[in-house]
Amino acid sequence: MALKLLIAEDSPDVAEVVSFGARMTWPDCQISVAENGQAALASFEAQPPDLVILDVSMPSPDGFEVCRRIRESSQVPILMLTVHDTTLDKVRALDLGADDYLTKPFDHLELLARLRALVRRSTQTPGLHGPSFKAGDFEVDFAMHEVRLRGEPIALTSTEYRLLEELVRNAGMVLTHRMLLEQVWGPEYIGDNHYLKVFVRRLRQKLGDDAEHQGYIQTEWGIGYRFVAPRG
Repeated sequence: MALKLLIAEDSPDVAEVVSFGARMTWPDCQISVAENGQAALASFEAQPPDLVILDVSMPSPDGFEVCRRIRESSQVPILMLTVHDTTLDKVRALDLGADDYLTKPFDHLELLARLRALVRRSTQTPGLHGPSFKAGDFEVDFAMHEVRLRGEPIALTSTEYRLLEELVRNAGMVLTHRMLLEQVWGPEYIGDNHYLKVFVRRLRQKLGDDAEHQGYIQTEWGIGYRFVAPRG
């Protein structure tokens, strides 16, 4: 099935560069381009895409708001484009549910590498990764990529699931920042620890953990993170 890509970008030149690169990577992909946030939301509703690229500073509503609204109903992979190379903007984008971000002007090869990584994480074939994990009220079905807590499914983005899966498969062990970044995001992300901080925070919120009363995911300060299976 052809990949469906939504590009929300008010600069025709940038949209064309992204479209060209996407077609070079996925020749049969179906591309929709929206010039503002309202058009992006309408396009998303009419034809749900497999991958979304959002410009942070496009006309109202901006990329941050569009990302927030999409996350209310969908876990589709989202990459955000921003002209501000500041940690604050990057963390805000990730906090709102984006899977990745890229600062303008960007190298088109880097953009394509990040898009391929997002698609790869979201299209991993179920059924090839072993049995399930169950401890107390928590369960992960590795075959179906499903997570349940007290019998209720937890909606996770593909990146959130990959991070949780890596921690669960190594339950009880401390996984370093470097190891997690390399295994979940890729070797080019080593050193970008803010990805881990934000995604661990997102997982904790969905699992009912918090930083002060750490439950499933424990922090080993200055080293990494450990998944601790609950008793019972």
